[in-house]
Amino acid sequence: MITRKKLIAQSQAFETAPLEDILTWAWETLGSRVAFGTAFGASGMVLLDAMQKVAPQIPVFTIDTDFLFPETLHLIERVEARYEIAIERVHSRLTVEEQAHDYGPELYKRDADRCCWLRKVEPLQRKLSELNGWINSRRRDQGHTRSQIPILEYYETDGRALLKLNPMAPWTRKQVWDYILEYDVPYNPLMDQGYATIGCWPCTKAVDADTDERAGRWAGTDKTECGIHTFLQPIDAAPNAEAVSS
Repeated sequence: MITRKKLIAQSQAFETAPLEDILTWAWETLGSRVAFGTAFGASGMVLLDAMQKVAPQIPVFTIDTDFLFPETLHLIERVEARYEIAIERVHSRLTVEEQAHDYGPELYKRDADRCCWLRKVEPLQRKLSELNGWINSRRRDQGHTRSQIPILEYYETDGRALLKLNPMAPWTRKQVWDYILEYDVPYNPLMDQGYATIGCWPCTKAVDADTDERAGRWAGTDKTECGIHTFLQPIDAAPNAEAVSS
Protein backbone atom coordinates (compact mmCIF):
# COMPACT_ATOMS: atom_id res chain seq x y z
CA MET A 1 0.00 0.00 0.00
CA ILE A 2 1.20 3.52 -0.79
CA THR A 3 0.42 5.67 2.21
CA ARG A 4 -0.01 9.42 2.02
CA LYS A 5 3.47 9.88 3.50
CA LYS A 6 5.05 7.62 0.86
CA LEU A 7 3.02 9.27 -1.89
CA ILE A 8 4.19 12.75 -0.91
CA ALA A 9 7.81 11.59 -0.64
CA GLN A 10 7.72 9.94 -4.05
CA SER A 11 5.99 12.94 -5.60
CA GLN A 12 8.63 15.29 -4.21
CA ALA A 13 11.44 13.02 -5.40
CA PHE A 14 10.00 13.21 -8.91
CA GLU A 15 10.22 17.02 -8.92
CA THR A 16 13.79 16.82 -10.18
CA ALA A 17 13.57 13.46 -11.93
CA PRO A 18 13.69 13.08 -15.71
CA LEU A 19 10.30 12.67 -17.34
CA GLU A 20 11.33 9.24 -18.54
CA ASP A 21 11.96 8.04 -14.98
CA ILE A 22 8.41 8.94 -13.93
CA LEU A 23 6.91 7.12 -16.89
CA THR A 24 9.04 4.04 -16.28
CA TRP A 25 7.97 4.04 -12.62
CA ALA A 26 4.31 4.32 -13.68
CA TRP A 27 4.54 1.26 -15.89
CA GLU A 28 6.54 -0.78 -13.39
CA THR A 29 4.12 0.14 -10.58
CA LEU A 30 0.78 -0.14 -12.35
CA GLY A 31 1.38 -2.15 -15.49
CA SER A 32 -1.59 -2.52 -17.81
CA ARG A 33 -3.85 -0.73 -15.32
CA VAL A 34 -2.35 2.67 -16.15
CA ALA A 35 -3.12 4.73 -19.26
CA PHE A 36 -2.33 8.14 -20.70
CA GLY A 37 -5.29 10.36 -21.53
CA THR A 38 -4.53 13.25 -23.87
CA ALA A 39 -6.18 15.94 -25.98
CA PHE A 40 -2.95 16.29 -28.00
CA GLY A 41 -1.93 19.71 -26.79
CA ALA A 42 1.73 20.70 -26.79
CA SER A 43 2.43 19.19 -23.36
CA GLY A 44 0.57 16.04 -24.27
CA MET A 45 2.66 15.60 -27.40
CA VAL A 46 5.90 15.93 -25.40
CA LEU A 47 4.68 13.38 -22.89
CA LEU A 48 3.56 10.98 -25.61
CA ASP A 49 6.90 11.24 -27.40
CA ALA A 50 8.84 10.57 -24.20
CA MET A 51 6.53 7.67 -23.37
CA GLN A 52 7.17 5.96 -26.68
CA LYS A 53 10.89 5.97 -25.89
CA VAL A 54 10.75 4.34 -22.45
CA ALA A 55 7.29 2.85 -21.87
CA PRO A 56 5.53 2.33 -25.21
CA GLN A 57 3.35 -0.34 -23.58
CA ILE A 58 1.30 2.33 -21.79
CA PRO A 59 -2.04 2.66 -23.61
CA VAL A 60 -3.14 6.05 -24.94
CA PHE A 61 -6.72 7.27 -25.08
CA THR A 62 -8.51 10.48 -25.93
CA ILE A 63 -11.98 11.78 -25.19
CA ASP A 64 -13.49 12.40 -28.61
CA THR A 65 -16.32 14.83 -27.96
CA ASP A 66 -17.43 14.82 -31.62
CA PHE A 67 -16.70 18.56 -31.51
CA LEU A 68 -12.96 18.30 -32.15
CA PHE A 69 -11.28 20.54 -34.72
CA PRO A 70 -10.46 18.83 -38.04
CA GLU A 71 -6.83 19.69 -37.34
CA THR A 72 -7.00 17.71 -34.10
CA LEU A 73 -8.45 14.67 -35.84
CA HIS A 74 -5.73 14.83 -38.48
CA LEU A 75 -3.06 15.11 -35.76
CA ILE A 76 -4.37 11.93 -34.12
CA GLU A 77 -3.93 10.11 -37.43
CA ARG A 78 -0.40 11.50 -37.78
CA VAL A 79 0.46 10.39 -34.25
CA GLU A 80 -0.81 6.86 -34.83
CA ALA A 81 1.23 6.58 -38.03
CA ARG A 82 4.43 8.06 -36.62
CA TYR A 83 4.53 6.04 -33.42
CA GLU A 84 2.76 2.97 -34.80
CA ILE A 85 0.19 2.94 -32.00
CA ALA A 86 -3.58 2.69 -31.83
CA ILE A 87 -5.24 5.46 -29.83
CA GLU A 88 -8.51 4.60 -28.14
CA ARG A 89 -11.28 7.12 -28.76
CA VAL A 90 -13.76 7.38 -25.91
CA HIS A 91 -17.12 8.92 -26.84
CA SER A 92 -20.18 10.25 -25.06
CA ARG A 93 -23.10 7.89 -24.66
CA LEU A 94 -25.08 10.39 -26.76
CA THR A 95 -24.42 11.32 -30.35
CA VAL A 96 -24.45 15.04 -31.14
CA GLU A 97 -27.87 14.57 -32.68
CA GLU A 98 -29.22 12.71 -29.65
CA GLN A 99 -27.89 15.40 -27.33
CA ALA A 100 -29.55 18.11 -29.43
CA HIS A 101 -32.82 16.18 -29.26
CA ASP A 102 -32.66 15.68 -25.49
CA TYR A 103 -31.17 19.02 -24.42
CA GLY A 104 -31.75 21.35 -27.35
CA PRO A 105 -29.31 22.48 -30.05
CA GLU A 106 -26.02 24.19 -29.21
CA LEU A 107 -26.08 23.21 -25.56
CA TYR A 108 -22.51 24.50 -25.27
CA LYS A 109 -23.83 28.05 -25.66
CA ARG A 110 -26.54 27.73 -23.01
CA ASP A 111 -25.02 25.36 -20.45
CA ALA A 112 -21.35 24.69 -21.10
CA ASP A 113 -20.94 22.75 -17.85
CA ARG A 114 -23.66 20.28 -18.79
CA CYS A 115 -22.27 19.90 -22.29
CA CYS A 116 -18.80 19.19 -20.88
CA TRP A 117 -20.26 16.67 -18.47
CA LEU A 118 -22.09 14.78 -21.20
CA ARG A 119 -19.29 14.82 -23.75
CA LYS A 120 -16.15 14.71 -21.55
CA VAL A 121 -16.64 13.91 -17.89
CA GLU A 122 -19.05 10.99 -18.11
CA PRO A 123 -17.01 9.27 -20.85
CA LEU A 124 -13.86 9.73 -18.77
CA GLN A 125 -15.57 8.26 -15.72
CA ARG A 126 -16.32 5.12 -17.71
CA LYS A 127 -12.73 4.88 -18.89
CA LEU A 128 -11.26 5.43 -15.43
CA SER A 129 -13.38 2.57 -14.07
CA GLU A 130 -10.97 0.28 -15.96
CA LEU A 131 -7.82 1.84 -14.51
CA ASN A 132 -5.76 2.20 -11.34
CA GLY A 133 -3.60 4.98 -12.77
CA TRP A 134 -4.33 7.96 -15.04
CA ILE A 135 -1.48 9.88 -16.64
CA ASN A 136 -2.19 13.40 -17.91
CA SER A 137 -0.11 16.36 -19.09
CA ARG A 138 -1.22 19.33 -16.99
CA ARG A 139 1.40 21.93 -16.06
CA ARG A 140 1.45 24.38 -13.17
CA ASP A 141 2.15 27.37 -15.38
CA GLN A 142 -0.98 26.83 -17.49
CA GLY A 143 -3.14 28.86 -15.12
CA HIS A 144 -4.09 29.53 -11.52
CA THR A 145 -6.34 26.46 -11.26
CA ARG A 146 -3.31 24.26 -11.92
CA SER A 147 -0.58 26.17 -10.11
CA GLN A 148 -0.34 23.80 -7.13
CA ILE A 149 -0.73 20.37 -8.68
CA PRO A 150 1.70 17.72 -7.39
CA ILE A 151 3.23 15.07 -9.63
CA LEU A 152 1.40 12.25 -7.83
CA GLU A 153 -1.99 12.37 -6.15
CA TYR A 154 -4.73 10.00 -5.02
CA TYR A 155 -8.37 10.41 -5.94
CA GLU A 156 -11.48 8.39 -5.35
CA THR A 157 -13.67 7.14 -8.16
CA ASP A 158 -16.47 4.61 -7.81
CA GLY A 159 -15.44 3.93 -4.21
CA ARG A 160 -11.85 3.00 -5.02
CA ALA A 161 -8.51 4.76 -5.26
CA LEU A 162 -7.05 6.11 -8.48
CA LEU A 163 -3.45 7.25 -8.74
CA LYS A 164 -3.31 10.37 -10.89
CA LEU A 165 0.07 11.19 -12.39
CA ASN A 166 1.01 14.70 -13.54
CA PRO A 167 4.57 14.18 -14.85
CA MET A 168 4.58 17.50 -16.75
CA ALA A 169 3.61 19.57 -13.70
CA PRO A 170 7.04 21.26 -13.20
CA TRP A 171 7.58 21.97 -16.90
CA THR A 172 7.27 25.44 -18.41
CA ARG A 173 5.81 26.44 -21.76
CA LYS A 174 9.34 27.19 -23.00
CA GLN A 175 10.61 23.74 -22.00
CA VAL A 176 7.71 22.14 -23.84
CA TRP A 177 8.38 23.99 -27.08
CA ASP A 178 12.13 23.52 -26.80
CA TYR A 179 11.51 19.76 -26.65
CA ILE A 180 9.06 19.83 -29.58
CA LEU A 181 11.54 21.67 -31.77
CA GLU A 182 14.55 19.60 -30.72
CA TYR A 183 12.88 16.26 -31.40
CA ASP A 184 10.63 17.35 -34.26
CA VAL A 185 7.51 16.29 -32.36
CA PRO A 186 4.27 16.75 -34.33
CA TYR A 187 1.83 19.29 -32.93
CA ASN A 188 -1.51 20.83 -33.80
CA PRO A 189 -1.08 23.46 -36.56
CA LEU A 190 -3.72 25.60 -34.85
CA MET A 191 -1.04 26.46 -32.31
CA ASP A 192 0.72 28.44 -35.04
CA GLN A 193 -2.47 30.48 -35.35
CA GLY A 194 -2.62 31.63 -31.72
CA TYR A 195 -4.41 28.69 -30.10
CA ALA A 196 -2.51 28.09 -26.85
CA THR A 197 -4.65 25.10 -25.88
CA ILE A 198 -7.15 23.31 -28.06
CA GLY A 199 -10.41 21.73 -27.03
CA CYS A 200 -13.79 21.65 -28.76
CA TRP A 201 -14.19 24.06 -31.65
CA PRO A 202 -17.28 25.85 -30.27
CA CYS A 203 -15.52 26.73 -27.00
CA THR A 204 -11.92 27.46 -28.01
CA LYS A 205 -10.39 30.53 -29.61
CA ALA A 206 -6.98 32.03 -30.35
CA VAL A 207 -5.37 34.29 -27.72
CA ASP A 208 -2.44 36.69 -27.45
CA ALA A 209 0.93 35.06 -26.88
CA ASP A 210 1.43 36.64 -23.44
CA THR A 211 -1.94 35.62 -21.96
CA ASP A 212 -2.81 32.71 -19.68
CA GLU A 213 -2.80 29.52 -21.76
CA ARG A 214 -6.32 28.72 -20.62
CA ALA A 215 -7.68 32.14 -21.63
CA GLY A 216 -8.87 30.82 -24.97
CA ARG A 217 -11.20 28.27 -23.39
CA TRP A 218 -14.79 29.41 -22.74
CA ALA A 219 -13.67 32.99 -23.29
CA GLY A 220 -15.93 35.63 -21.80
CA THR A 221 -17.09 33.36 -18.96
CA ASP A 222 -15.80 32.36 -15.53
CA LYS A 223 -15.36 28.78 -16.70
CA THR A 224 -11.73 27.64 -16.90
CA GLU A 225 -11.98 23.84 -16.63
CA CYS A 226 -14.16 21.33 -18.46
CA GLY A 227 -14.55 19.20 -15.34
CA ILE A 228 -12.40 16.18 -16.10
CA HIS A 229 -9.78 17.37 -13.62
CA THR A 230 -12.20 18.58 -10.94
CA PHE A 231 -14.87 15.90 -10.47
CA LEU A 232 -12.72 13.43 -8.52
CA GLN A 233 -12.50 13.53 -4.73
CA PRO A 234 -8.97 13.57 -3.22
CA ILE A 235 -8.18 10.93 -0.61
CA ASP A 236 -5.29 10.42 1.79
CA ALA A 237 -4.25 6.89 0.81
CA ALA A 238 -5.24 3.92 -1.26
CA PRO A 239 -7.72 1.72 0.67
CA ASN A 240 -6.03 -1.45 -0.55
CA ALA A 241 -2.86 -2.56 -2.29
CA GLU A 242 -4.72 -3.46 -5.47
CA ALA A 243 -5.25 0.23 -6.16
CA VAL A 244 -1.58 0.80 -6.90
CA SER A 245 -0.37 -2.49 -8.30
CA SER A 246 -0.86 -4.38 -11.50
